[in-house]
Amino acid sequence: MKTLIIIPSRLSATRLPGKPLLKINGLSMISHVFKKAEDANIGEVIVATEDQEIMDDVKKNGGQAILTKKKHKTGTDRVYEALQNLDYKNIDLIMNLQGDEPLMNLEDIRNLNDQMIKNKSQLGTLASKISDKALYENENIVKVNTKEKLDDLNFPEAINFMRKNSEQVKNIYHHLGIYCYDKETIKKFISFNQSYGEIKNRLEQLRALENKISINVALAKSSPIGVDTEEDFLAIKKIMEYKS
Repeated sequence: MKTLIIIPSRLSATRLPGKPLLKINGLSMISHVFKKAEDANIGEVIVATEDQEIMDDVKKNGGQAILTKKKHKTGTDRVYEALQNLDYKNIDLIMNLQGDEPLMNLEDIRNLNDQMIKNKSQLGTLASKISDKALYENENIVKVNTKEKLDDLNFPEAINFMRKNSEQVKNIYHHLGIYCYDKETIKKFISFNQSYGEIKNRLEQLRALENKISINVALAKSSPIGVDTEEDFLAIKKIMEYKS
């Protein structure tokens, strides 16, 4: 089966404008993510963006990018437009990788792809164990509740996604911003209007669950920090500069 990785990216993020082009070790964050996706070696990688500056930056750093419309409500809408414009006939799976998670683990990306192929799933994502109790209350950290306890081998279905978990339900994990769709499922997903739960919680994955599209979850080895704030960016920058 053939996989295409599409990374949606835009400059107008509300909390940290211009974040895809912020530099770490002399390279923009979006280009770090692009190179990480290429290193996973599971298929071709394309950045889908509404901004010419992002497109220029990615191409300058040896990547591929495509310009999309500005009016998209979610990253998946942008991914789907890019997919249509690229007109790939022989692609089976589309992986949507977030442009603000340069520390995503390569093994985790490959594992999600393998689980999708092995289980013939419609839609899959990743989650990691929560070690710090404070994360349950942190609304910037999205949680997923799964039908079974996650381990290295299984790929159970998600019951719900939430920003806050006060009830301390069993099998709650830290959801990571990566999705893998089969071609028919992404087409179906895009055809639905934004759902009540999606708008209320600012979580587009609830649109899938509310329209009876099941989401399988694989256990990730690590929890990369996503960059939402200046603080997050400085923390990631420090880790990546130290590693290099």
